[in-house]
Amino acid sequence: MIRRIGSAALWRVFRSLGRHVQMESERVTSNSRRGSYGRLAVLCSVVGGSLLLVMIQQPIGQDPGYHKFADARTFFGIPNFLNLASNLGFLIAGTAGIWVSRVKNAGRLRSSWLVLFIGITFVSVGSGYYHFDPNNESLVWDRLPMTVGFMGLFVAILGEYMDERLRWLLAPALVVGAGSVFYWYVYEDLRLYIWVQLIPLLAIPTLIALYRPKYSHQWLLFTALGLYILAKAAEVYDKEIFSATRELTGGHAVKHVLSALGCFAIVLMLRERSLLPCENAKSVGSLKGDGQQVPAVANPV
Repeated sequence: MIRRIGSAALWRVFRSLGRHVQMESERVTSNSRRGSYGRLAVLCSVVGGSLLLVMIQQPIGQDPGYHKFADARTFFGIPNFLNLASNLGFLIAGTAGIWVSRVKNAGRLRSSWLVLFIGITFVSVGSGYYHFDPNNESLVWDRLPMTVGFMGLFVAILGEYMDERLRWLLAPALVVGAGSVFYWYVYEDLRLYIWVQLIPLLAIPTLIALYRPKYSHQWLLFTALGLYILAKAAEVYDKEIFSATRELTGGHAVKHVLSALGCFAIVLMLRERSLLPCENAKSVGSLKGDGQQVPAVANPV
């Protein structure tokens, strides 16, 4: 059942990208059509190729040792105290992001940004619940809001760089994200979940390389990306960091802090950014079918 739902959602995602290829071919002139197809082909290759590369691997089970953290100390009667308390950063970043998304003009992709920050907010709850009693069952509630955040970010960035009409991908993307967690839990296979984590990391530099941004402060996206990569490294070197800090903190708590800082970078980007002059002049936009004006798609490089 989960496999059928996930497959249907993935098909909707790739079908939408195919439709966008058709819309692009109708929108651009014959002289630029070839370049437009090329950029879309690169993006589809990154999305589809990464999925294929991950899924052709042997099933990846959850390492039982994952639940054994270097720093499992109990303070105030709370086990894994620092790993649990370090989730506070997600709560602050998530709520700040929700507020910024509501007060700043996030355009037609506001829902995607809100979903990202709602997911980040609930990571603090789900991760706290997991670290209080680490096991596969509680890990579901840690990973589920993470996938919500990943998919919200993916659709927001995709829409801002390509076409805001792609915002409708949010629903099937969320199904894919949540499905990846339940697929892992039911079938003991992490491959799809790994791809859900991987795709925003691949999509951000790819879209920035292929398309001109509509907004300023895009360097903060790279800052968030770099902090998340450092966070994953801290997770891998959990024991080494615990030893290097003379048992002050383990790498897992450092992972939480770095990840939360990456979330703050995205909040800061949304708060400080403005429409670039070249895009502001074009914001008369193209007409939607309902007769409303929407901002034009950012011109590709």
